[in-house]
Amino acid sequence: MIESNFNLGIGQTGFITSSVLIGSSVGALGVGPLADRYGRKRLLILAAILFLLGSTLSMIAIGFWSMVVARIILGLAVGSASALTPAYLAELAPAERRGSLGTLFQLMITLGILLAYVSNLGFLNHNLLGIRDWRWMLGSALIPAALLLIGGLLLPESPRFLAEKGDSTQALSVLKMLRKNTADDPKRELAEIEEVAKQPKGGVKELFTIARPAVIVAVGIMLLQQLVGINSVIYFLPQVFIKGFGFAEGSAIWISVGIGIVNFVVTILATFIMDKFNRKAFLMFGSIVMALSLGVLAVMNFTMDIHSTAVPTMILIGVYIFGFAISWGPIAWVLIGEIFPLSVRGIGSSIGSAANWIGNFLVSQFFLVMLAYFHNNVGGPFAVFAVFAVLSMFFVHYLVPETRGKSLEEIEMDLRHQAK
Repeated sequence: MIESNFNLGIGQTGFITSSVLIGSSVGALGVGPLADRYGRKRLLILAAILFLLGSTLSMIAIGFWSMVVARIILGLAVGSASALTPAYLAELAPAERRGSLGTLFQLMITLGILLAYVSNLGFLNHNLLGIRDWRWMLGSALIPAALLLIGGLLLPESPRFLAEKGDSTQALSVLKMLRKNTADDPKRELAEIEEVAKQPKGGVKELFTIARPAVIVAVGIMLLQQLVGINSVIYFLPQVFIKGFGFAEGSAIWISVGIGIVNFVVTILATFIMDKFNRKAFLMFGSIVMALSLGVLAVMNFTMDIHSTAVPTMILIGVYIFGFAISWGPIAWVLIGEIFPLSVRGIGSSIGSAANWIGNFLVSQFFLVMLAYFHNNVGGPFAVFAVFAVLSMFFVHYLVPETRGKSLEEIEMDLRHQAK
């Protein structure tokens, strides 16, 4: 709709979509050092303010460049929140529930995606108060932005950040509040945190010595999470069925809603079972499911008649979404909150998150170009994504460590022992 309203070309449409990812990369990289200095809570509040500003500007944009500026501001918010949240949740959660609680982050992302699809459907062809329907679709993002601001004001600061800064009294108070319904001993946990906090601080240098294996895993897993194509499918699914199969706009958005429901429901399942199986087993299972579904989908669209492949394509995309949502969707974010030492957790999570948004930018910027190159045959882009799904299996097998059931302090000490 924006494409036709602003008379955009394919490259401009792709850039408006992916410009948010430029801001995301900058926001993710920039927020880490700030979070290590000023705390997680203050930066989450700042992200909420940026969400409000970007959502307002995108709703009132008057052309290509004003929309790009609005999207970049939104990107700064997205990147900041995505880098802060995994580390923040990991620092608040007890070890035995860290995977499930970390998965709630991905669950809320999938719920947000689903609600965005529903919002699009609700506003479609309804130009309320003389304002175009797509402007209401983008403006509806003001609601979750406002909720994030309110929530950010109510959140506690991370007890590990407080301990790192020497505020043991406040850190213990937060731990007591967080652990009051568990068998965990807040004083013992604080003692472990303080013991690790006494380790020599290397700052950025520590990233490339003790934390180097964590950096490699974070960057690799976050790049691969995007290079398997998930956000191209989520962003451009309506265009896939409009351009690839000749569907009407309304029908294509309904398909998006269905895929969004699959994504959300499977992530709920992942939340319940995340701490029952090893992280690596989940990742390997997801890679296999994605590689098979994408591979079959690609072959089918190159060898069969377009009219007979539409429904099987929907089903296979659903299977692909299942494979991603049960594994790579939540676990990648859980891992980058777990694997970095406390002193560089903020900046480490930022590097991982930035890699995610850079990968996201690449696949989003070139998806429509790839689709056009293959003459709107969706088999082409999906074949490329299938190759990366296969590569992800080797990455998991050889490089990803197992972190399930370990405290953050145990994971950090393992890293330090490896570095000796």
